[in-house]
Amino acid sequence: MTTTTESITDTAMAFFVACETGKGWAECASYCRPDASFAAQVEPFADMHTLADYTEWMKAALGFLPDGSYEIKSFAVDHERNNVCAYGVFSGTHTGAGGPTEPTGKRMSTDYVYVMDFEDGKISHMTKIWNSNWAMRQVGWID
Repeated sequence: MTTTTESITDTAMAFFVACETGKGWAECASYCRPDASFAAQVEPFADMHTLADYTEWMKAALGFLPDGSYEIKSFAVDHERNNVCAYGVFSGTHTGAGGPTEPTGKRMSTDYVYVMDFEDGKISHMTKIWNSNWAMRQVGWID
């Protein structure tokens, strides 16, 4: 493994942990290009285009899902394409205020994948692959 690969592996893991534990852009920024973009083909993120905004959304989400936690199921580096894929399961119970509805007390467990593209050792773009409707049904936010 090359130094560059080790670097993007370490950077991706550090970013993943910071993002998933709600550290927000203040901590996640050091792993990313300042203009890092974000994409996801899900309604909750239809107007979200920056990784900074996504990390702040995750920080807020842990306010209304205060027991939120993740389990990494797979973590892989694609040397040829200079990206890292992280597959995880996020779980949490909607008991905190500030979410899209009053607290429901219902729990979610939702699969997702981050595909983190790198330029010069920093994340330049991240795509989130996620079935948001499935997750929102679990916690009672939609029918």
